[in-house]
Amino acid sequence: MDCKQPRIISLPKIYDPRGNLTFVQDNDQIPFNIARVYWTYDVPAGETRGAHSHYKSEELIVATGGSFNVNLFDGESWETYTLNRPFEGLYVPPGYWRTLDNFSSGSVCLVMTSTPYSEDDYERDYEKFKRLATKRHE
Repeated sequence: MDCKQPRIISLPKIYDPRGNLTFVQDNDQIPFNIARVYWTYDVPAGETRGAHSHYKSEELIVATGGSFNVNLFDGESWETYTLNRPFEGLYVPPGYWRTLDNFSSGSVCLVMTSTPYSEDDYERDYEKFKRLATKRHE
């Protein structure tokens, strides 16, 4: 499997009658070293998050609570992933336009990234992204 393709990654799940535990450590479960972690929550009904692409950063997106959709576009086609299990994450390599929507009440979106925040790593202009993606696919 090409490690630079989006895919669901199963994370360790330790079963315990008092509550389960899932973890990520030392680059054992995901294909990059974690440089930054952030999360979004309290997303109002009907709102969309994301709407950008990254030039360098890789991400693992996890629904630690509730559910939401991650819509990915590579310049040719869209694919939608529904995240609703805290022991699974969506690996997103650079070069994919992403939007997140359909957030359930109380959902929490946790994102681990391979790079620290840098505005220079973001492409927020959808039309420019499509032009760049078309060149990559030629």
